[in-house]
Amino acid sequence: MGGVYSAPEGRQAVEHRYRELLGHWPVPHEQVRVPTALGETFAVTCGPSGAPPLLLLHGSAANSAMWLGDVATWARRFRVHAVDLLGEPGLSALSRPPLHPDIHAGWLDEVLTGLGVQRTSIAAVSLGGWIALAYATQRPERVERLVLMCPSGIGRQRVLPLLRALPLAALGGEAGRRRTLHLLLGPHAATLGETAGGLGGELGAFVLLVHRHFRPRRGKVPLFADEELRRLAMPVLVIAGERDSLLDSRDTGRRLARTVPGADVRVLPRTGHLLPPQTQEIMTFLEDPHA
Repeated sequence: MGGVYSAPEGRQAVEHRYRELLGHWPVPHEQVRVPTALGETFAVTCGPSGAPPLLLLHGSAANSAMWLGDVATWARRFRVHAVDLLGEPGLSALSRPPLHPDIHAGWLDEVLTGLGVQRTSIAAVSLGGWIALAYATQRPERVERLVLMCPSGIGRQRVLPLLRALPLAALGGEAGRRRTLHLLLGPHAATLGETAGGLGGELGAFVLLVHRHFRPRRGKVPLFADEELRRLAMPVLVIAGERDSLLDSRDTGRRLARTVPGADVRVLPRTGHLLPPQTQEIMTFLEDPHA
């Protein structure tokens, strides 16, 4: 397992609960496994078979359950493929390849081929945003539209909050894990609490379960160079939080204004790394013929 989980029992608990959450997938779907050189990749596919494809890439310490509140809307008009990233607490292989654009672009080439997709729009979050950028800068001809939520790889990464969070997570027990999530994710982390009720409460409990057993990637995520970002010729929507404690949203906006001046960049006030639902805003962008 390469140290991805703290113990085999933790992996079993997370994967068991994840499979239960997939039972709440709100529309008919298929669970697909695609062999790749970096390991088997798990995806949830739904929506009309002939519709334009939409690839979803979640963030670090997460999996495709994060899309449960969005996918029913998007699957009305798109053939949606929610992919579990490698080395994360989903059902893909636990291999954790280096964050190099060529490596991850090659991996997504294999995944898309396995899914029967030639060209696709992509919506991605945080670390998934980095992987989406790796693909869109390496294979711009295969990306129709690009939606990035709090993406890694553009703005400067903040290290201090991570250093402050580590002791809380390690020594604070369940209460410490909740405080850690609030510190890292911002004001909307409260929506993951036990008081959220319904599916929101179940997802919140699952996030805490993951953080109890899973070991996320450490260290800085590489930034894309200006010349790489200038390859983004497709319509681009970026949504970030003004109070993101992990990534410098102002720096993200400045770099995109310089390198991708046509990008639609929205910085949400009083919002951290965890955004409020953006389901309809993203749907509007994906469908806008003038974007």
